[in-house]
Amino acid sequence: MESNLKIGLALGSGAARGLAHVGVLKVLEKAEIPVHLIAGTSAGALVGALYARGKSAAEIESLLLEYVDWKKLPRLLDITLPRTGFIAGRRLMNIVKQVIGGDIDFADLNIPLACVATDIDTGEEIILKQGSVAEAVRASISIPGIFTVANYGEHHLVDGSLTTPVPVNLAREMGADYVIAVNVLPERPLYRIKEKAESPPVRGVFNVLLQSINIATHQYIENCLRGADVVVAPDVGHIGVSEFTRARELFLAGEAAALAAIEDIRRKLAGP
Repeated sequence: MESNLKIGLALGSGAARGLAHVGVLKVLEKAEIPVHLIAGTSAGALVGALYARGKSAAEIESLLLEYVDWKKLPRLLDITLPRTGFIAGRRLMNIVKQVIGGDIDFADLNIPLACVATDIDTGEEIILKQGSVAEAVRASISIPGIFTVANYGEHHLVDGSLTTPVPVNLAREMGADYVIAVNVLPERPLYRIKEKAESPPVRGVFNVLLQSINIATHQYIENCLRGADVVVAPDVGHIGVSEFTRARELFLAGEAAALAAIEDIRRKLAGP
């Protein structure tokens, strides 16, 4: 559709639930809503990097379903002695490089992208928008206690969700006139919503760490979303934060939420 506004996406954190971002992108593509810039945190940084590279939503979906076998996820992780985390992250970064087409620079992306990470020493939000895209994504998804701290210049970085779960303000700072925020954190910080649960929660160490971050970020998510023009919120609270095997459900949840919001988006972009 025609619009004079610069449209920005703010793709939030959420671990496995972040796969719902792909479904949102698919609907925006079908509706011919252009994306001029992307700000991403954690899972949103990964999906955002793939889209900014020029891959379609369908291509991203195919990559996540076929290129990476989530049922064999442990084979993709390099377990290390737990100094700052259980997983070194080198294999994961190599996979990120492969799926985005190499160790590319931010300047080589088709769409401007910025990723959010957190400085573990100072607690500051760190914006990554120069240098290696793969290294930036690796830093943004470095869940504390699970992945080792990412060394990035003078900073020691962990998951961006600790400071900015949905980077709406960053999208504004990048020049967006209209911001579509995608929030995959449920309204209640539950691992599962009991009435929708298919099985009891799995309380392994990874799930406990992921859920701890989910609870912490829930306290200020509303403040992050306040500056968005529209918030797309897929119904994914019944899916566990580490249930990557439910990727198809997450894609569909993203599509459903975007379809529910698409007319509102069209109307606002069309102006008075």
